[in-house]
Amino acid sequence: MSALQTEIERRLAGVEPEVEVLLVEELSGSTLRLFIDHPEGVTLGLCERVSGHLGDYCEHYSLEVSSPGQDRPLTKPQHYTRFLGRHARLRLRTAREGHKHLTGELVGASERDVTIAAHEGVVTVPYEQITRSNLVPGD
Repeated sequence: MSALQTEIERRLAGVEPEVEVLLVEELSGSTLRLFIDHPEGVTLGLCERVSGHLGDYCEHYSLEVSSPGQDRPLTKPQHYTRFLGRHARLRLRTAREGHKHLTGELVGASERDVTIAAHEGVVTVPYEQITRSNLVPGD
C-alpha cells in the first residue's frame, strides 16, 4: 500500500468511517483515482462527499472517486478471502519476465498469499509478487 493511500485512508476514517479505500492510483502524475467501497454500496452522493473531504488534493491532482465496479480491485488479504470462488486476474512481478498474468478461480487466501486455479494449474502466489489484481466481470 502506498503512503498516499495510507494518508487518504487515515483522513477518511475520521469523517467517513465505513468507507473502505480499495485502491489509490496516481495516473500520469496529474490524476488521482480512488476506488472506494461501502457496506451499503457506493452512490454518487458518497463519491461527492469523499471528494469534498479530499478537496485539498485538487491543488495538485484531478481527483476521480469511483465505485469498484464489476472488475473490483483486490488489494488486501480480506478481499481475496471474501471473493473465494470468483475469478480474478492477477498481474505478477517476476524476476525473469518483468510481468506475468494469471487468470482463474480464487481457491485459497491467507495473510501471506493467495491460491488461484489457473490454466497453468493451481498456483500459490505471495501478495508481494502481485502488482495489481481485479475480479473478472461476469462471474
